Amino acid sequence: MHAIVVGGGIGGLAAAVGLHRVGWTVTVLEKAPEFGDVGAGISLWPNAQRCLDELGVDLGEHLAPQHDGGIRDRRGRRIARFDSAAFSRRHGRPLGAIHRRDLIAALRAAVPAGSLETGAEVTEVREDGLVRYGDTELRADLVVAADGIHSRVRHALFPRHPEPVYSGSTAYRGVAHLPGTRLSTSFDRGTEVGVLPLTGGDVYWWICSVSEPGRSPEKPEADGWHDPIPALLAATPPEAVLHHDLYHLGTPLPAYTRGRIALLGDAAHAMPPFLGQGGCQALEDAVVLAHAVSTQDNVNVALAIYDRIRRPRSQKVVRESVRMGRLGPQLTNPIAAGLRTAVLKCLPATASARVGAGITGWVPPRLPRPARPRTP
Repeated sequence: MHAIVVGGGIGGLAAAVGLHRVGWTVTVLEKAPEFGDVGAGISLWPNAQRCLDELGVDLGEHLAPQHDGGIRDRRGRRIARFDSAAFSRRHGRPLGAIHRRDLIAALRAAVPAGSLETGAEVTEVREDGLVRYGDTELRADLVVAADGIHSRVRHALFPRHPEPVYSGSTAYRGVAHLPGTRLSTSFDRGTEVGVLPLTGGDVYWWICSVSEPGRSPEKPEADGWHDPIPALLAATPPEAVLHHDLYHLGTPLPAYTRGRIALLGDAAHAMPPFLGQGGCQALEDAVVLAHAVSTQDNVNVALAIYDRIRRPRSQKVVRESVRMGRLGPQLTNPIAAGLRTAVLKCLPATASARVGAGITGWVPPRLPRPARPRTP
């Protein structure tokens, strides 16, 4: 059985790893000249780490476990504490973080090199499995559309479906080298600043601010924010700061599959980043899809199972992400923001282990294990 994966990001490569693991031949078509990702980090919640376990992807020393940190206000005053020990006891592992380039490299290494093709911009995908790019035409038993939030495949399958909508916030992201920095999230009215330590003294930071689309300044401001936020921005070269308005798929798709095509990751359920679950949900998609095709002889039946499992859960996570943004970093009303702070101050540190447990506690289906060589 042959699968073509359109898109070589986290979701596309994870799908390729899963399909290869269950015995399929895979071709990954990436339109960029090389596989890689933006210069930023990503949080890997326990649900995502379990998916990587099923895919057989070992992140090794690149995965940075997160230790005690907490929520602060703009001046650095503590609002709530994150209890990493309670979190690890509840989930069986700590919250993790990794540079996106390292995650991409680990996924890419788990796919045969001959299956990966760059500079391949797909121009047509049909429901019968035909894929065209450049002067090449291929047919596959399964096509995985992992071509991102502005998916051309999704638009071709659902031409009347509403396009992604603006979330109300713009985001700046970067990676700085500042050893000793601790995990934190800091709130002000309409703004969130996140600090996520990576390995080797690197730190991933992000700033999300309420703004009109296309109207925010190109450079984030650190004035008035507590340490180490000004130092992190100062240590990040200006050309390495990423700036994007945040969009999500506001209207849920009626299906994630059509014919032999499966939509995956942002192409299926693009969400705002307020739960840190975008990449994690793409990893879930990949494992469920691989499991479905490994347990069903009929691709159409397997895709129906994939849609039935993934669509309700991932669309719920989208709704929760939107809701979390409105209750957290997008609050601009001073009374509402003050109430949020008061509520957070009343919560015990162990409560941080329970927040979002219905999402992060998800356990993926088991994928077949490679046969061990027999002892002579």
